[in-house]
Amino acid sequence: MRQPATARNNKNKPSSNLKMIGSVRVRVIRCLLAIQNGQSLSNVLDPLLNSLHEGDKGFAHALLLTTLRQWYALERLLDSLADNPIDEIEVRTTIQVGLTQLLYLEVADHAAIHETVESVKEIEFAHASGLVNAILRKVAKNPSKFRKKCDKKHSLPNWLAYQLKHDWSGDYDDLMQGLRQPAPMFLRVNTTINSVESYQQILVDADISADLVEINTSLKLSSEASEAATVTIPVLRLEQTTAVSGLPSFAEGVVSIQDMYAQLAAPLINQALISKISSDNNTDDLQILDACAAPGGKLAHWIELLNSDKQESLFHVKQSDTEQTDEQKHTLKLTAIDNEAPRITRIHENLERLNLKNTDNVQLEIVCADATRWQGQNKAKDNNAPVFDAILLDAPCTATGVIRRHPDISILRSEEDVEQTARLQSEILDNLWPQLKVGGYLLYITCSILKQENVEQMQEFVNHHTDASVIELTEECNWGIEQDIGRQCLPIDELKGDGFYYALLKKQ
Repeated sequence: MRQPATARNNKNKPSSNLKMIGSVRVRVIRCLLAIQNGQSLSNVLDPLLNSLHEGDKGFAHALLLTTLRQWYALERLLDSLADNPIDEIEVRTTIQVGLTQLLYLEVADHAAIHETVESVKEIEFAHASGLVNAILRKVAKNPSKFRKKCDKKHSLPNWLAYQLKHDWSGDYDDLMQGLRQPAPMFLRVNTTINSVESYQQILVDADISADLVEINTSLKLSSEASEAATVTIPVLRLEQTTAVSGLPSFAEGVVSIQDMYAQLAAPLINQALISKISSDNNTDDLQILDACAAPGGKLAHWIELLNSDKQESLFHVKQSDTEQTDEQKHTLKLTAIDNEAPRITRIHENLERLNLKNTDNVQLEIVCADATRWQGQNKAKDNNAPVFDAILLDAPCTATGVIRRHPDISILRSEEDVEQTARLQSEILDNLWPQLKVGGYLLYITCSILKQENVEQMQEFVNHHTDASVIELTEECNWGIEQDIGRQCLPIDELKGDGFYYALLKKQ
């Protein structure tokens, strides 16, 4: 779950009015100004693309995303090229859009310069047209020199680069370059409808090339167990990003777009829940929680697993040793919460597309609620007993692990956000942990690569909760870097997934 956007503290903040009028470049400039004013890329991208003719969408998308990915490198280059400081955000943004065309998109010099000069006039800053023209012409004379200058260092705000160097000194150089690159596209096949291998062949038949990547996870769920439990997750990685409309059977719910490391969440918590059921003599009905669930990708994956008829499925474990009649079957109640109504709507839409809103095995309840205060329905009973057998907590975070996909994050986040987010995470953990039954599991996840939100958060939590036992994600895992608690994925490994952190706790 991504933390709500925070506006960057600009010297001269641009207008927040987003008008999709004018040339393609002007519309991109307006989107960049809106992002600097605090709007997220996800809020401006669809209005931009929907306002354009089909033939212009690809260029606009590339121009917007590439400018964002190289934002701070372009800012530093611009400052070195200008004789005097350029304080007008509109002018700076326009020049950076021009630099992107010359250095990264290989637009012809005359087209990039002319159209960018016309753009600054169109946004009513014609007084700067001479300046824009002069800077771009200077760069156009030796673009390879200035491209090398841009690529030499990082393209992040200095506070974030400093923190990453502190947290990941050995991987710092790779991170600085990796975070400014596009991310590959990963697919999760709804295995209640089709197999991964079968859908891979469907993609081949549609001339879409996809690699089958397996994520192997080994976890020591019990100190008494002689062997660690293993989970293998098949993921499809596309060689080239493809429009959603071009994915076969997407509308029918056969496939979802989800990063490979995000696909670890549901199998991990599901395996933990299976372990609890296998060793638990309690025959009460099961209740599980997906906290901070929007937009619902991990929730949908969990429901898919819960409805699986495979040998290792939850319901196979529950009913394998006894023949139960329909009247004797236990129910499984899955509650999903999120604190924003529009995001709750997204959950409903995603589950509707995947045909997962009403299933035989799961009673699903979706609640709009604040995870720092919300209490499960049975928590208020006289005995105040814990409710949940398992909790999946996709915690709010600064989302620094997905900057490749959401390059606006580097503009929208501030150093203060990290501290505030860590406090929010702590409040959610403190509220949800008492609602977990003894023997139950809590899976803590972020899409951050900052240790304060991840391993340091878990260390602090475990130090203050003596009933929290850390489940080892063993060295047999072919993903992530082992931490004192949990594992950290960085978006620079050979599997090419995003930055995620995972920690699994058991309540003793």
